[in-house]
Amino acid sequence: MNLLDLITTANHNLFRNKTRTILTIVAVFIGSFTIILSNAINTGVNQFIDKQVESIGGDGYIEVSPKAVYDELTAMMSSEITEYNQNAKTIEKSTLDEDTLAKLRAVDGVDSLRAYNTISVDYITSDQNDKKYKVTINLLADNSMHIDMLHGAQPNADSNANEIILTEDYAKALGFSDPATAVGQEITLGFPNTLACMVTENREECQHTVTAKVTGIAASGVMSLGSGIRANPTLYENIVKEQYDGLPPSQKVAFMATGHVDPSKLDAVRSAFDKEGFTVTTIDDEVGMVRIFLDAILVVFNIFGGIALLAAAIGIINTLYMSVQERTREIGLMKAMGMGKGKIFLAFSFEAILLGFWGSVVGIAISMLIGGAINTVAHASFLVDFPTFNLVVFDPLNMLQITLVIMAIAFVAGTAPAYRASKQNPIDSLRYE
Repeated sequence: MNLLDLITTANHNLFRNKTRTILTIVAVFIGSFTIILSNAINTGVNQFIDKQVESIGGDGYIEVSPKAVYDELTAMMSSEITEYNQNAKTIEKSTLDEDTLAKLRAVDGVDSLRAYNTISVDYITSDQNDKKYKVTINLLADNSMHIDMLHGAQPNADSNANEIILTEDYAKALGFSDPATAVGQEITLGFPNTLACMVTENREECQHTVTAKVTGIAASGVMSLGSGIRANPTLYENIVKEQYDGLPPSQKVAFMATGHVDPSKLDAVRSAFDKEGFTVTTIDDEVGMVRIFLDAILVVFNIFGGIALLAAAIGIINTLYMSVQERTREIGLMKAMGMGKGKIFLAFSFEAILLGFWGSVVGIAISMLIGGAINTVAHASFLVDFPTFNLVVFDPLNMLQITLVIMAIAFVAGTAPAYRASKQNPIDSLRYE
C-alpha cells in the first residue's frame, strides 16, 4: 500500500460511520472557524492601520512642534466642519529657529529633521457655492507618503503646480454633490498676510487667496495628525511666501519640523525634545492604543478557539478509539496479510489528520461567507465613513498555516488510538467478536 492508497483508504474508512465523523468534524470546525475569523479580522484591522502609517510617513516618522502650538492646534482640530468666522481667535505662533533646529538634529537617534513654516489658512471655498469653511492644511512633504485614496490620486510632491487633496466631507460641503466630480476642479484658499494683519483689525483687508487643483479625494482614516487635506510643497511654499511676505527672517515664526528617528531611541529623543520645549508626535501616538486594544480582543477570540479545538481533540480521540474497537478483526486480517505496524499506525493517523483537514476546510468556507457578509454590513453601518476599511481580510498563507496547525493537533490527538491499533495481536484480533 503506497502513501496515496493509505490516504484514500483512510478517508473512505473515516466516513463509514457518517454521523460520528460529521459530529467530530463539526467540533473541529467550531474551533477552526473561531480562529480563522478572528485572524481575518486582525489582518483587516492591521492592513488598514498600516495604510494609515504609510500615509503619514512610516515607522520612525515624527512631527515636532513647539508645545504651545501643539496644544492650540489640538484644541482647534475637530472632526466637525464649521463655517469660517473672521472674528475668531487665531493661533499664536512660537519659533523654532535654526540654532534650536541644529541642537535637535544633534540628539542621538535623530536620523533627519526638516523644518518648515506653519501656514495659517483661514478658509477654503469653491465656485460651487458661496460657503467658506475653516480648514487645516497639512504638507505632503514627499512622494514616500502613500495616502489611501477614494478617487483620483495624491498630489505630486515634485509638481510645480498648486495641488491639493480633499476629504469626502469637505468636497460635499464645498458643493460637489458627488465627491468624485471634485477631482480636477479648482478650490480657493484664503489666508492672512502676517505683516498686513499687524496694521489692521479688518481681517479681510489683509487676506490673500490662492487657487489649487484637486487631484483626489482621500479616504477617511484613524489618524488625527491632520484633517486629511494635504497640499504639495509648491502650494504650501506659495502660501508661506505670501503669508510671511515683508517680514525679516527673524520674524518668520511658526516653524514646524518633520523627520525620522531610530524607533529604539524614541523615548530618549522625546525626552530630549521635551526639555527644549517641543512636542514629538509619532505614529504610535495615533494608532498604538487602537492596535493594542483590538489585538487584546482578538487574543480572547483565539483563546475561545483554542478551547474549542481542545474539545475537538478529545472528540477525535474518542472517534478513533471507537473505530479501532469496531475494526479489531479487520486490523487482525490486515496484519495476517502482511501489513506492518507502521502502515497500520499511518492509516489511523491519516484518519485523524483528515478529521482536522475537513474541519478546517469547512471552517474556512463558512468563515469566508460570514466574513463577506460582515464586510457588507459594516460598510453600510459603522464603517460607512471608512469605505477602504475591510474589517475581515483573509490571508491565504495565514489560512494555510492555521489549517496545518489544526491538522497537526488532530494527528497528535490520534496517535494513541493509532498506536493501539498498530499493537494489536493478529490472532487475538481475528478471534475478537
